[in-house]
Amino acid sequence: MNDVSDLFWQSSLQDIKAGYTYQSHSDEFICLICGQKFPDGVIYSHECQLYEAKKYIKMHIAQCHGSVFHVLTSLDKQLTGLTEHQKSLLELFYAGYSDAEVAKAVNAGSTSTIRNHRFSLREKQKQAKIFLAIMELLGERMPKKDAFIEIPRSSKQVDERFAITGQESDHILAAYFKQGPDGPLDRFPLKEKKRAAILRHLINYFETGKNYSEKEVNEILKPIYHDYILLRRNLIEYGFMDRTPDGSSYWVKL
Repeated sequence: MNDVSDLFWQSSLQDIKAGYTYQSHSDEFICLICGQKFPDGVIYSHECQLYEAKKYIKMHIAQCHGSVFHVLTSLDKQLTGLTEHQKSLLELFYAGYSDAEVAKAVNAGSTSTIRNHRFSLREKQKQAKIFLAIMELLGERMPKKDAFIEIPRSSKQVDERFAITGQESDHILAAYFKQGPDGPLDRFPLKEKKRAAILRHLINYFETGKNYSEKEVNEILKPIYHDYILLRRNLIEYGFMDRTPDGSSYWVKL
């Protein structure tokens, strides 16, 4: 089952800017925002017009998600590295405001203050490019087993619980799924890092973009572990799933 959260982080800068990626092995376009898939070769209809998949996914993003820019700037600070003030400035710049208009909109006092902010953001962009190049070069030299596993993009608490390499994850799963990765789970550990690795594995039992009732979530988790309610609760707490306040609907968080 495809993990769209992993896919988002593994996508190129160009794909993230576009909001979608093309997977050649499955011959489909995938929305990086919601995970919806559009098989290539299928003709899609909208308002009496016919569109190929590549054109249609662009329409999907515009109609369902608006601007990719706004989607990205709405992400949490832990993901963007941007303060709320910086986000506000970027939104105004993106809307076409001049330095003077931005200064007035945010009550900054002077145009030169905004110009300095814009200069700082440009320098941040330069630094980000260099850092990205450094990390990609490092990734090319680092053995795959030593690479960190991906974590929930929307997790509210990114900490040492998620500092797990691929090799560590494999060892944890082997230790707690003694009959194989399809279960059952022998026991649910107390150590949070081990829980994170197990929960990341369990989220693959759920389809991205689909809503589940609480009963459906329970039915999927029951064969894996006797305390399926504990698993369900931890999938929420660790940021792998979300639900409506009344618990009537659950879904995979991207």
